[in-house]
Amino acid sequence: MKFTMNIPVGDIKPGEFQTAAAISEMAKALEAAGIDACYVTDHPAPCADWLHANGHDALDPFTAFAFVAAATSRLMMHTNIIVLPYRNPFITAKAAATLQVLSGNRLILGVGGGYQKVEFEALGVDFHKRGALLDEGLEVLRLAWAGGPVVKQGSNFNAAGNEPRPVPEKAPPIWIGGGSDKAVERAARVGDGWCPFFAAASMTSLNRHAGVQSVAHLREKIARLTDLRATQGRVGPFDIAIGAQTGLEYGSRESAQRYLEALGELAEAGVTWTSVSPPHPTRQAYIENVQWFAEEVAARVR
Repeated sequence: MKFTMNIPVGDIKPGEFQTAAAISEMAKALEAAGIDACYVTDHPAPCADWLHANGHDALDPFTAFAFVAAATSRLMMHTNIIVLPYRNPFITAKAAATLQVLSGNRLILGVGGGYQKVEFEALGVDFHKRGALLDEGLEVLRLAWAGGPVVKQGSNFNAAGNEPRPVPEKAPPIWIGGGSDKAVERAARVGDGWCPFFAAASMTSLNRHAGVQSVAHLREKIARLTDLRATQGRVGPFDIAIGAQTGLEYGSRESAQRYLEALGELAEAGVTWTSVSPPHPTRQAYIENVQWFAEEVAARVR
């Protein structure tokens, strides 16, 4: 089991998280603690009502990760997730390839279709075409990273022999987000991994519907994904990443034990990575929680 941990660069507390020095300090703490990857999310223009109710801010993922990459040498960077339909796929391919090349192949590109209709509208993208745009974008990413001219007629573009660069020596692994049947099919068909989430009461109705309902439900989904990959002749490494349903009380060894048992259940189901979001009332508290997690959870898993 590997760990991808939230780095709270979206938190707008003045001076605490959104400075170059703060990102450097947090990234170095994650790397020193032996955490495998850090993650950020993606919201270019979220709904204000959602944002001020139970939403969350987000810096541009690729820009934020450039600062993380510069401060570290081993820590991987995981977009959790990039909403691929928001952008022209060649722009996303360029940003991801640039980060992959300059970081020494440390990017994990988690992608999804998105769920916030008003954000699609602000960005000039048809919400109802997001599935088709996601599939189209995934194809373009692979073509762009393969090197050489690309010929592809898309919904909103026409590449007639254009040549995207840089070409990464190693393409970033693509993890497909979402727990729906369509997400499972897409992950089996074109993904290097699958990163669903457990449904929660605080989520929008669309996200609750797309979420995994229980560990038993997760097992069913993984079995289906495995069968689909086998049918298509896809073999080789494949990651499954999901956060535990069991909450973790930082500072409590008893809570850590219950959390470890939940991670064991996930590992038995086939999960290879788990996402973690430590409390961060301050930057110092975040760093202390990272260290506690490394000692009381990660070290005991390994």
